[in-house]
Amino acid sequence: MRGEWIAPWGVVEAKRTGLFDALSTASSHHITYHAEYGDGIEPAAGDARRMNLATFLPGVPGPLAIGHPQACQALWDAAVAAGATALRGVEEVTVRPGPSPEVSYVHGGAPETVRCRLVVGADGRGSAVRRQAGMDLLQEPQHHFFAGMLVDNADEWPEDLQTMGTEGDVQFLAFPQGGGRVRLYLSYGMDQKGRFAGDQSEQRFLEAFALHSVPNSRALAEATPAGPCGSIPNQSTLVGSPVAPGIVLLGDAAGYNDPIIGQGLSIALRDVRTVGEALLSTDAWTPGLFAPYVSERAERMRRLSFAARHDAVLHAEFGPEATARKLRFVERQAADPAFGLARAAVMIGPELLPPEVFSDDEWERLMAV
Repeated sequence: MRGEWIAPWGVVEAKRTGLFDALSTASSHHITYHAEYGDGIEPAAGDARRMNLATFLPGVPGPLAIGHPQACQALWDAAVAAGATALRGVEEVTVRPGPSPEVSYVHGGAPETVRCRLVVGADGRGSAVRRQAGMDLLQEPQHHFFAGMLVDNADEWPEDLQTMGTEGDVQFLAFPQGGGRVRLYLSYGMDQKGRFAGDQSEQRFLEAFALHSVPNSRALAEATPAGPCGSIPNQSTLVGSPVAPGIVLLGDAAGYNDPIIGQGLSIALRDVRTVGEALLSTDAWTPGLFAPYVSERAERMRRLSFAARHDAVLHAEFGPEATARKLRFVERQAADPAFGLARAAVMIGPELLPPEVFSDDEWERLMAV
């Protein structure tokens, strides 16, 4: 129910790791424009303020829209072609940390144990590697729920236009994948836990996309479900240190950003590059080798958490007061493009902005508006 969007800075990471060519075999669909609509924003004003996403980073024609299963298969195929041993259907995984770590598992009904120099845990939000290594997951308070669904036959929706905004009691997001396929999301309040659960959840989800503020939203509301409709509570998390003797964590396993700003795949690609470069730099794979990764990742995730919290305040709080706050922000940013600059981290990456953009003083300045 999630995936399908790699930010421009994540595309740069994919190129730097050498993985971009493999991903391109699954998709070469880049999204060119972004338009915000919603309560208090006339459709014509949303059209006039649309952003050209190809202008954020040189050589990147916008975010890469790529199906998550297709991306996984493309990377799997590339790994196998490069000579890796790759197994699916593995069960009962047990990791033993230490200077000479071990991984035991069952594959095809047969137990196996592998002794290795390093275990890389890239096994997602519920990481068994993290849990078995005794690494604590630190969690920010949950802010709202986030529901997603993939749809087909949205042929009348522009393939080069993504949209986001708030109308009524939902935040809506739409990311075209090409060929009439679109990834849709809705944020909604913590008091509506079962809103998109149970029977007819897909239909209720689509009905919420009959949006008055969005031109041609009918193309989305009348699309055909192409995947499950599911919801998760939105929050950012962090592992104090994603490194232990014989173990290093990557991606969501190492702590994840609130998906309201769609940074998960880009974060994972940066993790892969940083850890990969460290491993290639020396034969001494000790925990100290990853100290730069640990510190860089902690600051990166702090900055992205700042950007996500701000976006949640702007777009995932509902009612007249929340709409008025959003419009005050839009007016202030129009007068001062540097105001709220942390939001640019979503596209260009958090490290290209000065640290004061993510400071407590800046947060107070934003909240004062």
